[in-house]
Amino acid sequence: MDPLVLLGAVVVLFLTLCLGTIVHEHAHALALRAFDVDYRIDWLGGRDGIGRLRAGVLGTWASVTPRLSGDTSVIGIRLAALMPLTLTLPFVPVALGIVPDPISTGNPYAIAATGAWLACALPSPQDFSTVWYAHRLVDERATVVE
Repeated sequence: MDPLVLLGAVVVLFLTLCLGTIVHEHAHALALRAFDVDYRIDWLGGRDGIGRLRAGVLGTWASVTPRLSGDTSVIGIRLAALMPLTLTLPFVPVALGIVPDPISTGNPYAIAATGAWLACALPSPQDFSTVWYAHRLVDERATVVE
């Protein structure tokens, strides 16, 4: 592979990861907003005690933190945790055979963008934990607030 093509694919991969991360986090926020749950989005370690370098190295690029209360919808929290899966929706026409598969084209830029976008569509381990234990999170926060 030509070094310039490889460099271009790396740039496309990086830019798609950046965009995908933003969309991933805003997908969580959109669901929380739909269920009337207040939230905070932190970018690159915006939380206390995490610097930008540490966040970049450890992969704590962004996080959405809901502000839970006793009347917070557990279903809403669970759906918000799974919302990044909606990033796969642009690939439904590919699965249905309506549009060509971007990976089968052999274009390194399309392959890099597809891989990065679909990687951003995966819920994080913390997201999956939230799906299974959302009721505990709501109960704990309700106890702390009271």
